Amino acid sequence: MTEPYTGGCACGAIRYEVATEPAMMNDCQCRQCQRDSGTGHGSHLTFVGASAKVTGAPSIWEAVGDDGTRKHRAFCPTCGTPVFLTLPDMPEIFVASAASLDDPARYQPQFVMWTAAGHIWDQLDPTLPKFDKMPPANA
Repeated sequence: MTEPYTGGCACGAIRYEVATEPAMMNDCQCRQCQRDSGTGHGSHLTFVGASAKVTGAPSIWEAVGDDGTRKHRAFCPTCGTPVFLTLPDMPEIFVASAASLDDPARYQPQFVMWTAAGHIWDQLDPTLPKFDKMPPANA
């Protein structure tokens, strides 16, 4: 890896840095991601086993996925930007919002998940593999 992944909120109050490559990059069309992003999907970089350095004090709200997974969605209390999420039951995982990256061009989606909740008006890259819900573990 040449440089860490860095990003933050629109006003700069929340910042993060992750010094490893993401395990996966994906677009997600679930209803939680739609609401979080304010559009048809969320775009995420998932880091596993990385020590993310976060500065600032994000506001956190807990959401529970269809499979029971608890997610702590972190956003800026000043500007409202969704920045990252963590999984309290899997502390080794840090998920950054692609839109929060300092260099969004580093985001290269590998697949789309939760297409079952997608909308016809949210057209994503047709060449990406798509999954109705979560992809299989070996995807």
